[in-house]
Amino acid sequence: MQHEITAPLDLLDGEGRITEEGWARKPFWNYDRSRIAAPWHRIKEWDYYAVLSHDKGYGITFTIADLSYIALCAVCWLDFNSKSYVQLDTIKPLSRGRIGFPPSSVAGDIFYEDKKIKTAFVVKDSRRIISVEAPSFVFHDGSRGLAATIELAQDPKMDTMAIATSWKENRRAFYYNQKVNCMPARGTVTIGSRSYHFSPKTDFGCLDWGRGNWTFRNRWYWGSASGLVKGVPFGWNIGYGFSDRTSASENMLFYRGKAHKLQDVIFHIDTKDYMKPWKFTSNDGRFEMDFAPIIDRSSSMNLLVMKSIQHQVFGTFSGHVTLDDGNRLSIENFLGFAEDVLNWW
Repeated sequence: MQHEITAPLDLLDGEGRITEEGWARKPFWNYDRSRIAAPWHRIKEWDYYAVLSHDKGYGITFTIADLSYIALCAVCWLDFNSKSYVQLDTIKPLSRGRIGFPPSSVAGDIFYEDKKIKTAFVVKDSRRIISVEAPSFVFHDGSRGLAATIELAQDPKMDTMAIATSWKENRRAFYYNQKVNCMPARGTVTIGSRSYHFSPKTDFGCLDWGRGNWTFRNRWYWGSASGLVKGVPFGWNIGYGFSDRTSASENMLFYRGKAHKLQDVIFHIDTKDYMKPWKFTSNDGRFEMDFAPIIDRSSSMNLLVMKSIQHQVFGTFSGHVTLDDGNRLSIENFLGFAEDVLNWW
């Protein structure tokens, strides 16, 4: 049975355990980093944005994360026509929370700056404003420098996916996460002398907002998509693989700004070749998809104290979903992504 939270409450009690586990349509849990009952190196905080254009064939992702051992910032340009991507990463050692992530996803700003990149995530008047200056960015053709300013509009009335769960082996270890889908995108990315534009009529962004006290080794599966189906805003968040999900899954459809809760969704992947077609099935038959990969944004990191192997695969989904009222939607060549990530951190 999935437990829905419907009113504000503190995330953690005086012993560092989640006061009430479950899922919600809003980020009702109040996060207070000082209540975490764990060594500093177990605390992980991040904001991640993906902005994709369904009709222009390109997209961009932005990451700022403080994993305590390190802070990292990344920007990745995606070209679906040439099936290629270019990414710039940079890290700061032993950050230990000094990036200063805000405790709420609805207010507060994040900044990261070093010699390679200057990035800001600002929340203002129901808008999420992403700005980046990356003079060290080098495109395939030798063009240097990337600059971007993108605004994502988040209607306060729009449902989102929020979840708070703990680990069976350690109830003080927790994962608090919000995913925001279907945010119309407006802005420009300039690479060298070329500019690429995003329009709120066709292009959408999503946010992955995470705060937690993590166990050392975890593997997760996550998928997301946002766009239009017959002119109506539509998208989804699907995922599983870590923490105790007895109280809730993070699987959810979004249609006309309203959430439609799903039960279990399973990713079927050939892990020897992530570019082979994937399948997605659900225990209630409400999410059934084929996935055609276009780009495998793969990366690995080994810093001895922490290690990561990641495959974030962008491509198109085709299949069908069923809303809470029984209405069935046919989905065809719908741009999104799905990932398989293994972390020792």
